[in-house]
Amino acid sequence: MSATLSIVIPAYNEEKTIHLILNKIKAVELIGGLQKEIIITNDCSKDDTEGAIQRYMAANPDVHIRYLRHEVNQGKGAALHTGIQHAGGDYIIIQDADLEYDPAEYNILLRPILDGFADVVFGSRFMGGRPHRILFFWHSIGNKFLTSLSNAFTNLNLTDMETCYKMFRSDILKGMSLKEKRFGFEPEVTARVSRIPNVRIYEVGISYYGRTYAEGKKIGWKDGFRAIYCILKYNLWAK
Repeated sequence: MSATLSIVIPAYNEEKTIHLILNKIKAVELIGGLQKEIIITNDCSKDDTEGAIQRYMAANPDVHIRYLRHEVNQGKGAALHTGIQHAGGDYIIIQDADLEYDPAEYNILLRPILDGFADVVFGSRFMGGRPHRILFFWHSIGNKFLTSLSNAFTNLNLTDMETCYKMFRSDILKGMSLKEKRFGFEPEVTARVSRIPNVRIYEVGISYYGRTYAEGKKIGWKDGFRAIYCILKYNLWAK
């Protein structure tokens, strides 16, 4: 029986792009004969994200999609918790509902795991020769600061802790007791995975098609301060 990759998608007000990212996922042929399972958690969107998903499911019955929804908005982390809880695959990757990350690159992250080298793979926007949209100087400085601060506590040498693309063996991710309900998910999951005995963490270069706030970007400066708090909370204070 073929192994399965669970693709966990948190969605909030993504009616304009959700069908496009699903088309990209559908088009991907995974290495190793892996099958795909898509799990979408609609975090109480105010637009017609739900209708867009349901129309896509009706038009594409051959695509394995599991649709979940929150009755109240809880945040990206909470939507991820719900999706991870319902994931049935052997491996799990986090996928945003916009078009900033390219599903065609799943195989880049899968390769170190399927070759027996890695348990967890981070996709870095800051390494390799793949295309990156040029945006937001202070965001890039903030991201590098947060990654360096996280590395100082975890003793990892990541270049992009805040990346969306993180792929895990399912037993590793499901074995974590994750708490953060909003954008603190990234520093929390990084801190927790770094403390797993003998875990093998790899990093690979990926492309990044960032969007502006006018195009729907949601993360802001308050989330940066929350990330600092979470780095301290799940590294220093957790010990």
